[in-house]
Amino acid sequence: MKPAPATPILAKKVELGHPTHWEVEWDKIVELAIPPEMVSHKVPRDVRRFCPRFYEMDEADKRAFWAYFFQALAGAEAGLKPTTRVRHTEPEVAVTDKVTGRAVRSEGLLQLTYMDQQRYGCDFDWQHDKTLPAEDPGKTILQPKNNLECGVKILENQIIDQKKPLLSQTGYWSTLRPGTVSYRVFAKQMTNVPLACKPMKQKPMAGR
Repeated sequence: MKPAPATPILAKKVELGHPTHWEVEWDKIVELAIPPEMVSHKVPRDVRRFCPRFYEMDEADKRAFWAYFFQALAGAEAGLKPTTRVRHTEPEVAVTDKVTGRAVRSEGLLQLTYMDQQRYGCDFDWQHDKTLPAEDPGKTILQPKNNLECGVKILENQIIDQKKPLLSQTGYWSTLRPGTVSYRVFAKQMTNVPLACKPMKQKPMAGR
């Protein structure tokens, strides 16, 4: 495993001495969860918007990129705070969660729902969680490992199974839909990608 760089939001929190919330171990969780297909040429080509050399990099560097990507996504979605919970009021998302029977809430680092357990096989347990306080870090949906591993499954479904672009208007996260305010927040977090992603500088040709 290679360490992922700090996203701007994480670096700023460290600089200001604020609680960062993000743990280095969470990058490793993502790297280990990435399936082989997401370090292959099956990854859609718009990945090069953020990582121009993605297809030329070795597997360890690709996994480090994905760790950075999900750190950036968690920064844009939840400010890197794993107990973040949001209830949306927009008609298109203000629906009833089929698992909880309650209004849908987006929860955790990647702002997921209990319905994702049914859709993507995520490790969430509503029967256990409903007995706990709303922001209890012991809830399965708020545990960083469960939340991040679920996020990997959701993105794999989008870009590998459905063969959609990384940035899609029909993707799970609004943060990955170009043209939205939340996408601009996400894009700002993608400005410190691993060095291996960046194009190599051409060496000047020696004069004759």
